[in-house]
Amino acid sequence: MKYLYLSILIVSMVLFGCCSKENAKQLKDNKLITYYVDANKGSDNNNGTSPESAFASLDKVNSLTLVEGTQVLFKSGTSYTGQLKPKGLGKPGKPIIISLYGGDALPVINGEGLHSSTVHIYNMAYVELRDLEITNTGTERENGRRGVVIEAENCGQVKHIVLDNLFIHDVNGSLVKSKGGGSAILWRNHGDKYVTTFDSLIIQNCHLKNCTRNGINARGYTRRDNWHPSTNVIIRNNLLEGIPGDGIVPIGTDGALIENNVMRDCPDILSHAEAAAGIWPWSADNTLIQFNEVSGHTAKWDGQGFDSDWNCLNTTIQYNYSHDNYGGFLLICNKGNTINTPSNVGTKNTIVRYNVSVNDGIRPYPTERRGWFSPCMHISGPVENNYIHHNIFVFPEKNSSDIDRTFIQMDNWGGPWAIKTLVANNSLEFSESYKMFYGESQQTFGVNNDFDLEMMDLHSTAEIPVWAKDYLKDYDVNWREKMIEAFFKNDEEMTERLRNIKE
Repeated sequence: MKYLYLSILIVSMVLFGCCSKENAKQLKDNKLITYYVDANKGSDNNNGTSPESAFASLDKVNSLTLVEGTQVLFKSGTSYTGQLKPKGLGKPGKPIIISLYGGDALPVINGEGLHSSTVHIYNMAYVELRDLEITNTGTERENGRRGVVIEAENCGQVKHIVLDNLFIHDVNGSLVKSKGGGSAILWRNHGDKYVTTFDSLIIQNCHLKNCTRNGINARGYTRRDNWHPSTNVIIRNNLLEGIPGDGIVPIGTDGALIENNVMRDCPDILSHAEAAAGIWPWSADNTLIQFNEVSGHTAKWDGQGFDSDWNCLNTTIQYNYSHDNYGGFLLICNKGNTINTPSNVGTKNTIVRYNVSVNDGIRPYPTERRGWFSPCMHISGPVENNYIHHNIFVFPEKNSSDIDRTFIQMDNWGGPWAIKTLVANNSLEFSESYKMFYGESQQTFGVNNDFDLEMMDLHSTAEIPVWAKDYLKDYDVNWREKMIEAFFKNDEEMTERLRNIKE
């Protein structure tokens, strides 16, 4: 093991700790270097170090080896065609910054579908990409087409990558997940020689619009016999519009924070073969998903606002607002025929609390997989220790008599059923009768839920099960006020509902 660590240290020194000889003098003489790029008035024959002597092209920027503290600034309102693929290494306190100057209009970088990504950040550390408009539209959809790709390969731990205030739009990647799909942003860490992970990867304040198939997704180490998660991943304050597939999906992470994001207006353009949902982890541990709003998801299979998916431990979904999603509010799932293999230790300890779901589960047509299927919550396969408590569900009248009217549907994806599910202290408001289906799940408990017994057959027990008593001692008495502050300050009807919930 010590030889592995030594190898990682050596490659990290080579890639992240040293600059080339030709840059050593530049770093010594220019502690803070700023390059300017102006497509209209610049020239690649200039030295680039002032607005009056700006560079002109992406190719010139790509030819530079950037050093710590360097800024590359594109002129506000200018446009560039091609791929931005910078290189170089920042350091703590002196990141490389790529941004704009000279106004508020974002510089535009257009990949025109000629590159798999318009921006490719490859094996860089301590780099910040800010204030740019990015697009990548080809004549036809293409597998793997992205707006931005952040990639680290065979280079140890990569620290401090920040994407901030990017407008990424009209990226026409494939709609088929199995063929690579497409997305606005993809991060990928991999390596067969040296374990490679991200630490402090931050994606914030970005606007992602009309990108297919997905918004923000990832690739990483997912098998438990080769488990090397990225850490301190934060995805916050982003707006996703016109994304038909998966919105935000951390993969191969430990402790990812997904908060204050909005996903809305998802076009109904995926095929019946495609499953997708709003915000969910996959092969990720200790994920915290909070204060997000997902609405209008229209995927023909799944289509929920939120999901705790397979090979995930300790996912918490709290203080979120889900509404008008075709497939429902929540999915908790695991595929039984892969359980207890190196690829899947199970989906365990999912906490779903302090959320509001309104008018979820409204798919207006039958699926090809399962007919009229859109329960508010779908719990599928051998998922263990599910805590669903202190949420509010509002079910307006459905537009058609065929639309699914199921509160919780439990089934056995891959064979086994759910074990230990607690549904407690939830408030349910019905406009018409709903149903429940427990199937062969084990130790499913409904305790102290507030609803009209004539509206649904939710089996109730008098006491919290022994395995959940200690957990429920951790209760936020201020959750309703937090939800009002986050989502409903100007909604008198929902504010009244939340404040009148019986505890």
